Amino acid sequence: MNQAKAEVATREAQKAYQQGRQVLTFKIIEANVSHRTTGVMTGVGEQIEAIEAEGWALYNMCAAEGKALSGDRSALICLFRRR
Repeated sequence: MNQAKAEVATREAQKAYQQGRQVLTFKIIEANVSHRTTGVMTGVGEQIEAIEAEGWALYNMCAAEGKALSGDRSALICLFRRR
């Protein structure tokens, strides 16, 4: 699952670069079911690394919580800029 999400992030980063974009805003949904505990945010690092591997640098990030069909989830809104 984490690899599939990283692949989506890679494709979107490549597409934005091909379009000549200098800014990429990407929403990452945390995979953990228990969002209120301290610990690793499963899948988040992999997606950020995948985008940065395409020449983007994480510039800013904010978090939000919301309900999905599968329960509460944390979402990170990440702003990337071209290096």
